[in-house]
Amino acid sequence: MFAEQRYRFLIKQYKNKIYTYSLYMLKNRMDADDVTQEVMIRIWQNIDKFNILAAKTWIIKTTNNLCIDYLRKRTVAVNREFVIDEFFEDTYSKNHNSENPYLITHFKMIASKVKEAIQRLPENLRSVFVLYEIEEMKYKEISKALDLPINSVKVYLLRARKKLQEELKEYEPQEII
Repeated sequence: MFAEQRYRFLIKQYKNKIYTYSLYMLKNRMDADDVTQEVMIRIWQNIDKFNILAAKTWIIKTTNNLCIDYLRKRTVAVNREFVIDEFFEDTYSKNHNSENPYLITHFKMIASKVKEAIQRLPENLRSVFVLYEIEEMKYKEISKALDLPINSVKVYLLRARKKLQEELKEYEPQEII
């Protein structure tokens, strides 16, 4: 019974993070669903083998590894249809609440462009960026989860930000009526 309680706790805590991260990495809802389900199965299979206090690192590492496996198996990944992540748009538009339809449309368009730019980042930069900026993980957690030195995490994050800045410079804030 104790294992079942631990499992339910972990699923409640991490299911959305697993899915969101998978969606950012794989750019496909069905694959993200599959990875999320596979991670949940692996959590259950290993529930007594890892420390619940270190569960976040184990779960993100497992999720990342499964995403990488999926990316390697794909042959037409670049041609796949891009799916907009509502989580990102909702988060962005909540920070810019307005009744003005022009502003609402503008913010949704910007959110979509940012999301697309994140998706175009190389896999190593995208994974670090998503974990830090979207999943709000610390450098040390990302380092453990991805088996990277902390300095590499910092460098990848810096490179990701610079690439996004360069790509999105034409969308710098302007005066909006």
